[in-house]
Amino acid sequence: MVKKAVSLAALGGLVYSTETGRHCPDCNQPLTACTCKQGQLPQGDGVARVRRESKGRGGKTVTTISGVPLAAEELGALASALKKRCGCGGALKEGVIEIQGDHVELLLAELTARGFRAKKSGG
Repeated sequence: MVKKAVSLAALGGLVYSTETGRHCPDCNQPLTACTCKQGQLPQGDGVARVRRESKGRGGKTVTTISGVPLAAEELGALASALKKRCGCGGALKEGVIEIQGDHVELLLAELTARGFRAKKSGG
């Protein structure tokens, strides 16, 4: 049986260090010092789309907001503020804000008051 040595570079590099935490897979720097993704906004047309979903969620209704033109940190702060405004829970998953319950009209009004272009999406 022949054993092969696999280097860290072949696996994609360092992803976590006990000293500095998580590392960026592109520039191999700690996420706090990452230079490759700073200042990049998500791709899209700049319109926040608000829709109500219930499929695949065990019958529970969730309001999702996608396409908000903000970086990750600002998007997290916006998600937290919107959850407080609605008085319910939620999450931020892969750039999509999920708010528990049916709050489409309230979120549309709140996003336009904050200066975003917002549209109701879906039925």
